[in-house]
Amino acid sequence: MFEKLKVLELASVLAGPAVGTFFAELGAEVIKVENKLSGGDMTREWKLATEDSESRISAYFSSVNYGKTYLSKDLSKKEDQDELHRLIRSADIVIANFKNQSAEKLRMDYNTLSNLNPGLIYGSIEGFSSDPDKVAFDMVLQAETGFMSMNGFPDRDPAKLPVAFIDLFAAHQLKEGILIALLRRKEDGKGSWVKVSLEEAALASLANQASNFLMEGMVPQRLGSLHPNIAPYGEIISTKDGKKFVLAVGTDKQFKEICIVLGCENLLDEVYFKTNAARVIHRGDLKLKMDPFLKKISASDLMRACKNKKIPIGEIKDLKQVLESPIAQQMVLKEKIEGVETSRLRSIAFQIKRDED
Repeated sequence: MFEKLKVLELASVLAGPAVGTFFAELGAEVIKVENKLSGGDMTREWKLATEDSESRISAYFSSVNYGKTYLSKDLSKKEDQDELHRLIRSADIVIANFKNQSAEKLRMDYNTLSNLNPGLIYGSIEGFSSDPDKVAFDMVLQAETGFMSMNGFPDRDPAKLPVAFIDLFAAHQLKEGILIALLRRKEDGKGSWVKVSLEEAALASLANQASNFLMEGMVPQRLGSLHPNIAPYGEIISTKDGKKFVLAVGTDKQFKEICIVLGCENLLDEVYFKTNAARVIHRGDLKLKMDPFLKKISASDLMRACKNKKIPIGEIKDLKQVLESPIAQQMVLKEKIEGVETSRLRSIAFQIKRDED
């Protein structure tokens, strides 16, 4: 799809490399330029305790560095800058996460590079728009943009999300911006500067939680997996054989169906459970009354009945179960990076079909 595109990746860690990997998976030539002085992308050293301490490749690094070629350069040297400038003259996209002053000092800023190549699309990732000098790791962003305050249980400390989602949110924003810039360039031949900050990407992803505050003044509290607007939605339930599931009942009709499946239709007559608004207020009491009925049904019977009745329910699976599933196995990409066998899941989950395909 993008076999004719040439991408220079001057970014490290997760967000920028995820964008480079996206284009590599779609056939683009992606050249990753790493800092020679620091030993390259820092995620090369972000290893599990079980990983080879001598290897230059970590599982973390492999997760967002697929299908690329690698250059190690000291960008404080003019000859290395000049070499990259020669590559940039024929490039379509540059992905960078320099601070503005650093980019200018290294002659890798938008103004310098667009003068070399007027059709260049320069995608840059920043940390905090509100405080550009602040170190912006995903963990810090999760704390400062509200995600940690909402995540976890009310009787425990706030918790981070288990994946660096804010980096990934920013990567998606940058991909979208670059794709728009490519479409515009096709019309007028002009390049663009596409900028995104981790901070603004995080804020843009607050979705309904932001609107709950903006419209109703509600400051979200830690509810575990529970949903502030819907019940029973997010309740963790256990069957008689010890399997754990999560309910995602979103309508009164679905609530009626789950009560029929469990044999607790009497709950439908209680005023506290007749509507979703009432169930949100009395969700704790509702769970206590549903639990005895759940203990009487097996996991297989519950899943079969819920599937037949179109009731949203999910088994809580560990990552081993998930990644051994047929659908996940279809998404596994294997590659040798610098002689090391690596595995990762592809980042592209969409499919495009046309009549002639």
